Amino acid sequence: MQSFDLLILGAGPGGYVCAFRAAQLGLKVALVDKRPTLGGTCLNVGCIPSKALLHATEHFAWAKNHAAESGIKLGAVEIDVAALLKRKDAIVAKLTSGVAQLAKARQIAVFTGTASFTGPKAIQVTAADGKTEDVTATNIVVATGSAPVELPFLKFNGQTVVSSDAAIAFESIPKKMVVVGGGAIGLELGSAWARLGAEVTVVEFLPKIVAAYDDDIVRSFTRLLQKQGLKIETGAKVTGYADGVLTAERDGPKLGFPADKVLVAVGRRPFTDGLNLAAAGVELDDKKRIKVDAHLRTTADGVWAIGDVVAGPMLAHKAEEDGVAVAEWIAGKAGHIDWDLVPAIVYTNPEVASVGLGEDAAKNRGVAVRVGKFSFAANGRALASEAADGFVKLIADAKTDRLLGAQILGRGAGELISEVVAHMSYGGSAEDLARTIHAHPTMSEAVKEAALAVSKSALHAL
Repeated sequence: MQSFDLLILGAGPGGYVCAFRAAQLGLKVALVDKRPTLGGTCLNVGCIPSKALLHATEHFAWAKNHAAESGIKLGAVEIDVAALLKRKDAIVAKLTSGVAQLAKARQIAVFTGTASFTGPKAIQVTAADGKTEDVTATNIVVATGSAPVELPFLKFNGQTVVSSDAAIAFESIPKKMVVVGGGAIGLELGSAWARLGAEVTVVEFLPKIVAAYDDDIVRSFTRLLQKQGLKIETGAKVTGYADGVLTAERDGPKLGFPADKVLVAVGRRPFTDGLNLAAAGVELDDKKRIKVDAHLRTTADGVWAIGDVVAGPMLAHKAEEDGVAVAEWIAGKAGHIDWDLVPAIVYTNPEVASVGLGEDAAKNRGVAVRVGKFSFAANGRALASEAADGFVKLIADAKTDRLLGAQILGRGAGELISEVVAHMSYGGSAEDLARTIHAHPTMSEAVKEAALAVSKSALHAL
């Protein structure tokens, strides 16, 4: 039986980053994962492969629909789905092998198989061939991530009704694709296949897509997606799928959407299946998440939990920060996380990004705010780069001018949001951001102008 200072269950971004940081701090560390490749959902079937699809299909859509506007004559533009998937898989392989090399260099032991608690500090790892190995550790971190939510009346079959795992690997372009759920995953994969020619309909139960965003952002975003060919059906309750038709209801009347592929993207659930948490004394909350305190300690001594299995946004970068902090706490260091400053991004084109408090949420809470907005249509680099759609929106406290949040709709919004996070991390004000020098011409100047607009001082807008 092998024993470690730290044993981490799950080798996704939260788990492997936790392992790397703990190894840096001198701990004897081991990772357990059911996949033969490290990286978890994110690297294997989530964040990375989906971005490869999005990147390639953006190029395809631009070449087909917009190249001529820039004076570029290409002739017939065609897509090779097999080559597209091969490139995606190559990127995944490169990154997962890179994580394995880093783990080896840090002398981190890796066990491949499913993990199950046999006691408070003991784990049994079962390999695919049924062989078992018992491992003990002074500290154990549960970082097993999440799984797609399956609707009871829309069971995944891997062929017609699928999760995102399958939707990143269709071997041919769907003729008619229905996406159930108007969140980030559904919109990203829906837009990717729509660019290649699929007729895509997004069916959302709530009154708007990406419901956490402000209404003005969502209205503009919805129009842009519709302009790209996506059909958006909101306020519709899905009831089933049979004979090639997905059925739904809206205020009584029944709706039907023909589909040869149905992507169910209604969210993800904490994945703790088979862990036998009770054997360690680890308790769950009413949403099946692992209960933790402010330092991510569970109800069992020496057992910690991070990422998607605990409360908070199910995002890879949030899991990474959890992992670093836990490794530092275990090593006796002063780990730190600010869960109020976790940015969220929808990687469509244009992207949507947010951090902190939105204007609508602030009003609902009775928080007095001032808002600054600036359109990319008034930004020189955006115009030159065919990226004039969207705008930057900053929310600041009406009394103190402290930045409370930001929402950005536009090309590269996921990159632009980072500087707002940086200013918010030290309690910066809209004026602090407005007085930060931004290079010209850049898309980031729109962030500066939005900050100026908070005090009605925007230089390039009326």
